[in-house]
Amino acid sequence: MSSSLIGKVVAVEPSGKTALAGELGQQIAAQWKASRASAAKPGELRVLYPQDSVPIAAVALGEQKPAPATAPDAMPAEDIYLRNERREQTRLDAAKGVRALRDLGTDGEHTVDVDSFASPHAAAEGALLGLWSVNHFKTRGTSPSWSKPSHLQGGRHITPVPLNGATSDAEKKKLVDEADELKDTASPLSWYTGEVYARAQNWSRELQETAANLLTPTSFAERIVAAFKNVPNTQVIVRDADWAREQRMNLFLSVAQGSEQPLKFVEIHYHGAPDKDAAPLALVGKGITFDTGGISIKPGAGMDLMRADMGGAAAVVSTTLAIAQLGLPINVSTFTPLTENMPSGRATKPGDIFEARNGLTVQVDNTDAEGRLVLADTITYASDTYKPHTLVDVATLTGACVIALGDLYSGVFTETEALWQELKTAGEAEHDLFWRLPLTDGYLPQISKTNADLVNTGGRPAGSATAAIFLKQFVHGLENRAKGEKASVRYAHIDIAGSMEASVNTLNDYQGKGLTGRPVRALIEFARRLAYA
Repeated sequence: MSSSLIGKVVAVEPSGKTALAGELGQQIAAQWKASRASAAKPGELRVLYPQDSVPIAAVALGEQKPAPATAPDAMPAEDIYLRNERREQTRLDAAKGVRALRDLGTDGEHTVDVDSFASPHAAAEGALLGLWSVNHFKTRGTSPSWSKPSHLQGGRHITPVPLNGATSDAEKKKLVDEADELKDTASPLSWYTGEVYARAQNWSRELQETAANLLTPTSFAERIVAAFKNVPNTQVIVRDADWAREQRMNLFLSVAQGSEQPLKFVEIHYHGAPDKDAAPLALVGKGITFDTGGISIKPGAGMDLMRADMGGAAAVVSTTLAIAQLGLPINVSTFTPLTENMPSGRATKPGDIFEARNGLTVQVDNTDAEGRLVLADTITYASDTYKPHTLVDVATLTGACVIALGDLYSGVFTETEALWQELKTAGEAEHDLFWRLPLTDGYLPQISKTNADLVNTGGRPAGSATAAIFLKQFVHGLENRAKGEKASVRYAHIDIAGSMEASVNTLNDYQGKGLTGRPVRALIEFARRLAYA
């Protein structure tokens, strides 16, 4: 079926000019002026109807204020700050424009032409993220898509295309972001990269929004296998409970034993570096496909949100897919332990003690602190089996991080300054922001004074920090000053319990209320920069 053009989104410069030439450009300029719109106001929108043309959503880039002199954290250089701010305005403008036009189409497939604004990469991101909607499970209302093919769900029935007419991937790759620090590499930011970044985040959103009866550990693993089919240089391995027992993953098994759904452990290996055997970047994602809290059961109010307790797994899987699609010259190994956390006659009881894969014993005082248990065995397996140079885990881990940071930042715990700066820089470039929190052995006494080596919760004080220091105990290759051993791996834990859901501070035209899929774009950008470091 052919697609019909439903409109065009164009940038209005502070001078009032647009990229449209000739008679059409003159009509737009006249109608914009007649509407008393301000070209100096960022995000000012007018939907215009020139003669002999599709509707035009004209959106002002606006005048840019100087960079601030002070900030709550160290700022990048002024030119980088302003560049990042302009990219974010581009995302917002492109999203606002496509959202204004999306309801003009009828059933079927459509396209919308979108200007590059200040950044082709950011314009493609904003347009695709702005078109996203959770209509997969609706049979009525606006754009229901319950029984439709996947390529017509979630707003994908509308395809944003560059205003200049580029249609092929090769043409989109030529629309390069001239302000990109890596524009002279083989992987510069472009309209094409913007599509890949945004589609990865949208897939993470889709996985998070899917009800737990429709996304079990088994079906999640199947979706991962299907997504990576025919993607060059990738391998997907799905493990089962017998394998987990052979690996002595007793913490992972302790969480899974209360559920009727069989656990799955998924490994994804992408070999993109010139040396296929070079140490990889390791990504680990918490994959609790539904979290009741187990025997320490959660309150019923809001428990439906726990369908997204696999948000870390969704993020790292989506990130890895994008890295492979971009063909970045880096090796990546990704690990996702998938299970439900359910109460039953077989479920772990508060006070139970298990031996972890690395030999440490752990007392489970609260079965609702299960994420750190499945991550612990996974982190040990990833770090001592594949010897990564950098290991990053992502998890919807603690309510304490929600209280500390809300929905604005994902919390980062790392002892490596360089790694923190790399993550921070990538997050700022994509406006997918991180904030550093303490990873220090000073919190170890809070989780060590039990009958076992460790306990899986240290109580309310510093709840996100005690979870982070718990996880650190399972990373193979960290510095050991007592033994004079230097670190062979850089480690960061990212807590996305707050940033998983847009509530107040992050609501905008490309991020409506609901689950966010974060921090996918930041992680892709982190990997892209790491590949060329």
